[in-house]
Amino acid sequence: MNSIDAGFSKMGLDGATRHAFLCIGPDCCATGEGMAVWEVLKAATLATGCRALRSKAACLRICSGGPWLLVYPEGIWYGGVTPERCHRIVAEHLIAGRPVREWMAQAHPLVACPPG
Repeated sequence: MNSIDAGFSKMGLDGATRHAFLCIGPDCCATGEGMAVWEVLKAATLATGCRALRSKAACLRICSGGPWLLVYPEGIWYGGVTPERCHRIVAEHLIAGRPVREWMAQAHPLVACPPG
């Protein structure tokens, strides 16, 4: 197995059901605030065996009201995510598949382009 294949294997790409992108600031929130949510997201997904991929970003282009958590394939945008909210989003959305409606700012699933 080459190093790229090993990386995909380590991240669990084959078994992933969702992908969570977290903006950790510095424009939408303080970076420390974003990193606190990141640590919860990372720990909660590992502790529960959640099959969601996770990625942190420095900008999801909202630039206020963060930290922002974007979950695909549903295209759900959560703003103002706190460590406490993150726990609930992991349990209800990432694991159980039920978006936390009262914290949703937008829902915009991406549609695949037809081939050719």
